[in-house]
Amino acid sequence: MRITAKFERKKVFNMSNQTRQNFDLDFARQVIVSEAEAIHALSDRLDENFSSAVAMLYENTGSTIVTGIGKAGIIGAKISGTLASTGTPSHFLHPAEAVHGDLGRIQENDILLALSHSGESDEIIRLIGPIKQRQIKLIAMTGNPQSRLARYSDVVLDIGRVVEACPLGIAPSVSTTCMLALGDALALTVMKARKFGPEDYARFHPGGALGASLITVGQSMMFQSGELLPLATTKDTVQQMLDKTENLKRRGAVMIVDEQGKLSGIITDADLRRALNRYGPQVMEVKTVQIMTAQCKRVTEETLAAEAMAIFHKYRIDELPVVDGKDRPVGMIDVQDIVAIKIVG
Repeated sequence: MRITAKFERKKVFNMSNQTRQNFDLDFARQVIVSEAEAIHALSDRLDENFSSAVAMLYENTGSTIVTGIGKAGIIGAKISGTLASTGTPSHFLHPAEAVHGDLGRIQENDILLALSHSGESDEIIRLIGPIKQRQIKLIAMTGNPQSRLARYSDVVLDIGRVVEACPLGIAPSVSTTCMLALGDALALTVMKARKFGPEDYARFHPGGALGASLITVGQSMMFQSGELLPLATTKDTVQQMLDKTENLKRRGAVMIVDEQGKLSGIITDADLRRALNRYGPQVMEVKTVQIMTAQCKRVTEETLAAEAMAIFHKYRIDELPVVDGKDRPVGMIDVQDIVAIKIVG
């Protein structure tokens, strides 16, 4: 049986090689060209309706609920995901489930974005009445501005009349590509208006490699703002420094500040070992300023954790003071903190 199965698989593979040259690659290229041309034409259709839709999403205090049936629904789910990950709360609502109880997912301050190329899909049309009864704003994305969906919507995003790229002119292809592009334009324009930055993006993508690379020092340092920091002054002795920091959590260094509270240097375990070798038992009475590493490297809370890791590697150090705009310590980050969030593989 195994020999026969192997023979059959090999036979199918050989047949595939023989017929591959008969595939119409020119048609495949035309599909891509058709979709590209439709998207290009779509850029000229952005008007005051698009601006109104952006304003609605930007000013909305609730969520953007996206719905659609069939292929348009799949595109809608992707648009909802893009909105949610770029600063606009959103989730996808299946229209068939909506009329069987899931309309309860929509709150009065939400906005419904409905996708339907024809604007006449039964599942979508059935939502109009309940939505209007609750005075929920409705944005339509459609290729038919005369449809019932369009007529009862507050804003209509018209993708225009498109010809599907499939040989029968039926299967959603050009229309769904346009919907996806228009949805991206909508979500990312709102994102830009919100001044949604890399740190914001990282908060919504903590599990991905990109999210990890965008995590800041402030999000990953071992000592957070408001906590007791491992601090001593330039006038303290080593004994006083140890007394001040004895009950603090995990630490491998103490930051040394001047009379104004600005960072003057750092004392690490390695600095203490060198001082003990130099001063012997008298090291406990030595001033911190005499054994600290002055002009030490430092970062701010806004520094990317990836940048901090580069400093750790370049200077072969394990701790970095975190300072504010006036060079006053607000935290400390350890190389293990960054390893823990998998900045490096």
